[in-house]
This record gives sequence, structure tokens and C-alpha cells, in this order.
Amino acid sequence: MRRLRVDPFIASLLGTVAFAAVLPARGAAAPAVSDAAVGAVAVLFFLYGARLSAREALDGLKRWRLHGIVLAVTFGLFPLLGIAARVLVPGLLSPQLYQGLLFLTLLPSTVQSSIAFTSIARGNTAAAVCSATFSTLFGIVLTPLLAAFLLHTKGGISPGSVLEIAEQLLLPFAAGQLLRRWIAAWMARHRSVLGLVDRGSILLVVYSAFSAAVVGGVWGALSLPRLGALFVVEAVLLALVLTTTLLAGRRLGFDRGDMIAIVFCGSKKSLASGVPMASVLFPGAAAGLMVLPLMLFHQLQLMVCAVLARRWGAQSPAAATGAAGAGAEPVMAGVESS
Repeated sequence: MRRLRVDPFIASLLGTVAFAAVLPARGAAAPAVSDAAVGAVAVLFFLYGARLSAREALDGLKRWRLHGIVLAVTFGLFPLLGIAARVLVPGLLSPQLYQGLLFLTLLPSTVQSSIAFTSIARGNTAAAVCSATFSTLFGIVLTPLLAAFLLHTKGGISPGSVLEIAEQLLLPFAAGQLLRRWIAAWMARHRSVLGLVDRGSILLVVYSAFSAAVVGGVWGALSLPRLGALFVVEAVLLALVLTTTLLAGRRLGFDRGDMIAIVFCGSKKSLASGVPMASVLFPGAAAGLMVLPLMLFHQLQLMVCAVLARRWGAQSPAAATGAAGAGAEPVMAGVESS
């Protein structure tokens, strides 16, 4: 997997999708799997809340210009590009795939991979920590709001339902923040176990969503040419955002370290937040197709940003010999925490 530059977690996700295609949850098993997925979402956002340090977030406010650019790209430029992609329907993208692409553009940035790539590239890691944290916090509120006004599905997302959706995400998150004082040390000692809980919860949500899609017959709308067109569109989307963040960092006079943080934090979209959000926003068969573009974009952003991080790390005056190449592999092997 590492030689092929395939994220092992993406391989697990694809395996889960294949399993759902062969053995979807049907009949009496479907409500049980759905209820378990709801519980998994609550666990995920509880853990997100327990991980984020309020003190670090407050300290990071000092670099408000950097964080402002990242937030503007994440929740401004990305959605605008997603809206512009509407002209590709139905020529290149089916309406269902476009909905998933637009949902992808509304998500917050990643945490772990943004920080890791910034570190490998010898950028401002502290700024990346704060910026990715702010993106996650804003995303819990902004993503449902943007989805309510921009996405139109059969089930419908009305502005009036946003509060209910936010409660399903915010309440567990707030509980994690409140209990962080007492459980932070325990979480630090059991980081590997919690990582398995993270990934296992996401896989469960994916299985529930894709099972509903299989049972509902949604996959009849997909074809290999459509998926190929989606890959090309997402590659162009990533290239546009990477170029924009790089040029913005230079034009606004940021130093090299800050510019790297802006590029990596501004160009990411979070699979770990997006999958559970999709299960809440789009219950039933629709959720499966909504997360498919996100899964593809996640692997694409990891491959491209790993190359950039290694190259920039090698070009850094402070880089030790071989440090950039040695640090890239672990990033490809994991999923971001948020």
C-alpha cells in the first residue's frame, strides 16, 4: 500500500463499501445498524471535543490574519468553486455526484494531516494546529448551515432543521470539551486505542450509509465514465485551491512557514468529520453517494500534499538530510483525527 501511495484507511473504506455491496444491512438488521451509526457519530464528536484544547485555540488568535485566510478559503472559495461546478451537470457529472461534490466543498479542514504535512515541509506547525482547530470548530456550525441553503436533496434540508442537526453534533462535542479536564490524561495514554475507535466508528457509519444506498438501488445511477470525470474535476478543484492559497500567502507577505501552513490547512477537507456529518444531514440511501466524492478527494489530497511536503521540506535551509522523505510515510498510513 505504501509503495502504491494508497492510504490504508482508504483501503479499509473501500473494503467496507465492497462488503456493503455484497452483504448490506437489510430487514431487521438495518435499524440496528442505523442506530449504531448514530451512536458512532456521537462518540466521534465527543472525542473531537475532548481532544481540542481551548487554551491553544485562544493563544492562536494572535495570528488572526493567517486563520482568516484559511477560513475564507475553506468556507468561501471552496463553496464558490462547488457552486461553479454546477455547469458540469449533466454533461460530466450526474446530479447525485454533483451533490456529493458540493457537500465536499462545505466541509472543514483536517487536523492531523494538515499538521503533519506542515511539519514535514518545515512550516509553522503551531499555526497549523490552531488554524485546523478553528476550521473544525467553525465547521460544526457552518457546514450544516451552508448545506441547508446550498444542497437540495429528496429528503430536503430546511433551515428550520439546522438547529436539530447542530444539536446532534454540538452536544457530544460540548460534552467532550466539558469533560476534557478529567479525561485528557487518560486519552493521552490510550491514543492508539482511541485511534481505532475513530476509524472503526467511521467505517460503521460508511457501512450504514452504503448499505442503505445498495438496498435503495442508488448505484444504478453510477458508471465508470462518471467516476472518471469526478476524479478529473476533483483534481482540478484541488489544483485551483493549492494555487490560490500559495499565491495569497505570497501576495500578502507571509513568511515561508506561515505560507506552508496556509496551503496545507486551506486545501484539505476532513473525511473524519464529513462522513458522520453526511450520515446526520442525509439519512438513508442518499448518504452513500454524498460521501463517495469525499473519499476520492481524501486520497487525492493525501497523495498530492505528500509530494509537496517532501519537496518543500527538502528545500528548507533548516531541513536535515533525508528528514523530509522519512517523515512522509507515516502520514499516508493514518486518518486525520478531525
